[in-house]
Formats: sequence, C-alpha cells, structure tokens
Amino acid sequence: MKKNILILSVLALAFSSCKKNEQADVLVEETATTQPVTQASGDVLMPGAAPEIMSQESLIQETKNKPQTSLALSENHWDFKDVKKGESVEHVYEVTNTGSNPLVISQVKPGCGCTAPDYTKEPIMPGQKGQITLKFDSSNFDGLQNKQAEVYANVEKAPIVLTFSANVVK
Repeated sequence: MKKNILILSVLALAFSSCKKNEQADVLVEETATTQPVTQASGDVLMPGAAPEIMSQESLIQETKNKPQTSLALSENHWDFKDVKKGESVEHVYEVTNTGSNPLVISQVKPGCGCTAPDYTKEPIMPGQKGQITLKFDSSNFDGLQNKQAEVYANVEKAPIVLTFSANVVK
C-alpha cells in the first residue's frame, strides 16, 4: 500500500511540475478534421496531416541556410522578482538587427509548457528592431523558478538562449 502511494505521489509530482499547453493540441485536433490549419511557420496542414516536428539539428541547419546576420538583445535574462501563484507574467526582449542581411527568427522553443513564446514573424531589416515575448504561467509552481527559451535565427551562434527567473509566492 505504501509503495503504491509513493509511486502515485512521484507520478503526480512529475505531471504537475510543468503543465503542457493542451489548448493548442485541442485546436489542431478539432480543426484538422474539417479544414486546413496554418502553422506559425506559414505551412498549411491538410486534414489528417500531422505537423512536422523539427529537431534542434534541423532548426540549426535551416538557420544556417539563410544569409547570416548579427543581432543585439536588450537583455538575455529577466527577473520577474516575486510573482503570485497563479499569475501570468510576460516580458518583451527587444531584438535589433545589427548585421547587413535581414534577420529571420525561425522559431522560439521554450524549455517548458509553462512558457508561451511570441515573436516577430516577418524579416527584421538591418538596423530595425523586433520583439520576442515570453509569457510565464506560475499556476503549477512554488518558490524560485529559472526558465529558458531557445531562439533559432539566421545568426552564427544559434540557438540564442533567453532566460528568466521568478519567485512564485502564495
């Protein structure tokens, strides 16, 4: 009996440590049977088609195939300080294209389902600015949290890692 309780406790902890964003999965499942779905990358999925999952190596290779440029970040780490449990907070990282070719952000991959990314989808011309927003849902966390997201773009050292921290309080 004690063994079963221990196993269930470990499983519950594992599943609650980082909640997956299930809303997107439901949306794809509901729409895939009736109409084409357009992915963030611009690719259109036909009914019944499974979305292509790109590996880290594929993403890096895709960014290397575009003309390389360089960028400057407003910061690569943000501290939200104290965040009330259940609160969602977000931070906008400003990206400046400091190179001579258009900057293309291919994808932003958060390290956890509790972090939702958004970013400038169109090419950022030399000298222009774009944005990467990371939104953190603190519902399933307590205490100090350190999270990250990988940014895939046509720069020499991809992926670029953005980080943030938050102290989740009750």
